[in-house]
Amino acid sequence: MIEWLACGRLRLALHTLRPAADTDAAGPLLLLHGLGECAPPQVPAACRTWPGAVLALDFMGHGQSSIPVGGGYTCEALMVDVVTAVRAIGPCTLLGRGLGAYVALMASAACADLVRGTVLCDGPGLSGGGDGSQCPWLPVVTQLSVTTPDHHALADLATDVRQPGAAARWACLLREASELQNPLHFCLSERPVWALVAADALGQTFTPLAPALAECALSHARA
Repeated sequence: MIEWLACGRLRLALHTLRPAADTDAAGPLLLLHGLGECAPPQVPAACRTWPGAVLALDFMGHGQSSIPVGGGYTCEALMVDVVTAVRAIGPCTLLGRGLGAYVALMASAACADLVRGTVLCDGPGLSGGGDGSQCPWLPVVTQLSVTTPDHHALADLATDVRQPGAAARWACLLREASELQNPLHFCLSERPVWALVAADALGQTFTPLAPALAECALSHARA
């Protein structure tokens, strides 16, 4: 099932992979895909133990969501996509892959009142962490996309021109804004610089996915 969300002039596709049961003790788990991906057709194996509903969002320019004219993709723009979805869903847990992990970090700080834990996992997109260049190289796309994933998105979001400290700042903002003792879980095997710096800023270690999801589910039950 797809719910269509209005986000400015765009239309975002919010997929229900598994609806909530009457006995659910946990809120929804919202999946955020990596660069060039889209919402999975079913609940991923690693998330099947989640006790609540499982939802997935198509970022703009991906899956069944709208393609912006002329590109101009940034993590900040995708953060607005996620905040729009979270406001529509209500209290939920975020699980992001690659690009989705970086965006989940930002969005959870932006709406910490509704995010009951954020889990960062491996996936494509934003593998860099800024190299200190004053003139970062940005590829140019000339063709107009008519299908997803948008070529502009692939070009704009493949690497991160931000300094790694930007991710650390978002992580610290999340910790300050969230009422959770541990609002952020680093579950990446491949560890881009931004994730290493953010984890170090919080004094956190990288953990397996299963216990991170279990802790997030428990935070829902306690809320």
